[in-house]
Amino acid sequence: MRQFDFLGKTKIFLPISLVLILISMIVLIPGIRGLRMGIDFTGGMEFEVLFTGPEDIADIRSKLGTIDAGDVDLTTSVIQDAEGNKKVITLQLDDSQIADEIVAMLQANYSIAEDGISRSLIGQQVSKTLAEKGWQSVLLALLAILVYISWRFRLRYAVGAVAAVLHDVIIALGLFAIFQVEVNLATIAAFLTIVGYSLNDTIVIYDRIRENLKIERRKTVFEIINHSVNQSLSRTLNTSITTFIPVIILFLFGGSVLRGFSLALLIGVIVGTYSSMYIANPILYAWTMKAGGVKTAK
Repeated sequence: MRQFDFLGKTKIFLPISLVLILISMIVLIPGIRGLRMGIDFTGGMEFEVLFTGPEDIADIRSKLGTIDAGDVDLTTSVIQDAEGNKKVITLQLDDSQIADEIVAMLQANYSIAEDGISRSLIGQQVSKTLAEKGWQSVLLALLAILVYISWRFRLRYAVGAVAAVLHDVIIALGLFAIFQVEVNLATIAAFLTIVGYSLNDTIVIYDRIRENLKIERRKTVFEIINHSVNQSLSRTLNTSITTFIPVIILFLFGGSVLRGFSLALLIGVIVGTYSSMYIANPILYAWTMKAGGVKTAK
């Protein structure tokens, strides 16, 4: 079986990663580009509509798209089924004139019960709380990962894994900022999935490294890490490809509502596979060599 020199390519890929992280952090600055926060984080307006019969959500979203709402794309509105034939439509706007147009459109195109439309504002304070809780969940996940891997492996393994996860999340956020993809609670869930996916791939390689450090005592740490990555390569590629296929289908055919969620997963699969090889392992190698090589690596 051919052995690829993954660790030896660090001097090529690490600078690339650093540049990508730097660009991502720059475009995340609000004055330069910044993230486009969804209604979950900015507040907006919610309509409760009681139809006299069942109505198709895709058709409602399509007709919302015919209304000129300026910078707001109404086709990305969140539409949820409630009890009976009631639907809850959530939009990222606070313009009463456009709200009146939406009510008129609904009344003109659908059969609605008497007094069947009500609307209310979603306060920014509630949205601010949701934003704080969402990002706190990501940070808490990273902290829990650091503690757990330090306990199951060693601190150097934990730092490498967390660095790889941060690498993935920052680059994903940077791409969201560049392409102005909306960030909402579903996107936060996708970022937590990225954390889990990237970590899982890294841990598989780390576990193989730990085993090989015990049984291949004549090899250098460099050779052991490279050999371990090659041993895990088939499993890594198979997992990535089988995950990539449904995610790309979701991205292409999932519609505008799931676009941010699926894009985050798509980025996570690609960047997560890369970082487990070219970010986590070089950090482990550098720390191990500085600490004294194989004797302290186990």
